[in-house]
Amino acid sequence: MLRVLAVDDEKPLLEELLYLLRSDPRVRSAEGASDATEALRRITRALESGPDGPDGIDVVFLDIHMAGLTGLDIARLLAGFARPPLIVFVTAHEGFAVQAFDLKAVDYVLKPVRPERLAEAVRRACAQSGRTTEPPAPGGPAAPPTGAGPVPGAMAPVPVPRRALAEVSAGAGADRAPDQIAVELGGVTRFVAIADIAYVEAQGDYARLHTDEGSHLVRIPLATLEERWAARGFVRIHRRHLVALGRIDELRLDAGTTTVRVGSAELQVSRRHTRELRDLLMRQAMG
Repeated sequence: MLRVLAVDDEKPLLEELLYLLRSDPRVRSAEGASDATEALRRITRALESGPDGPDGIDVVFLDIHMAGLTGLDIARLLAGFARPPLIVFVTAHEGFAVQAFDLKAVDYVLKPVRPERLAEAVRRACAQSGRTTEPPAPGGPAAPPTGAGPVPGAMAPVPVPRRALAEVSAGAGADRAPDQIAVELGGVTRFVAIADIAYVEAQGDYARLHTDEGSHLVRIPLATLEERWAARGFVRIHRRHLVALGRIDELRLDAGTTTVRVGSAELQVSRRHTRELRDLLMRQAMG
């Protein structure tokens, strides 16, 4: 079974790639690196450990366009070692395929990554590495193997009618109904009740929805959700956070810093939003 390092400087895409890799029964472990420096540090440790050492890496799933060194630069550096890990490029750009295969890449996977296409890349890596494999479940990656630990935000897939999927892919709005929002996880679309969302965290052009059961990533800017959900009691407390007013358990003021507790999370309130939030909480307390 494969020991994998996935490298991508876009955190939401890295998390999705790791989820898919960890769901494949042929992958023993999958760790992530969010930049070239961290990736090289991990790979150097693996090379020093040896192919069968505790820090060994069999294959690197590598983005091409990253800040600093590119994925191609990393692959060129690894080519100088006697027994480097295998390389699978995962990129949104088609134009580097020739260079990638000149560098002896195992595969070249285009984004957005489809589970069945990634499963084929894993198969090729297994074949070249000589590691023992288990057959994947029909239709793509299977559930995470026992003992692999929970995947953040992972929930049981819920079948979605074909019509609903078509509406989502056609961009017919993020909400399936006024009380739900469509989310994707591992290529499966499901619907989350907005009432179950405690707070939302900005992650670039994406937003992470936090519920009591886990979290879900959607490609919607936080400002859009702020406008869309204002009438549902969601308030902006920081440039990074949108909170459901009714889910705030505690408001704290300590040495000029204001924070709120939402379940087990403690979130900072920016100065520009502090007064408005206190007024809203006071009105809510007064009925």
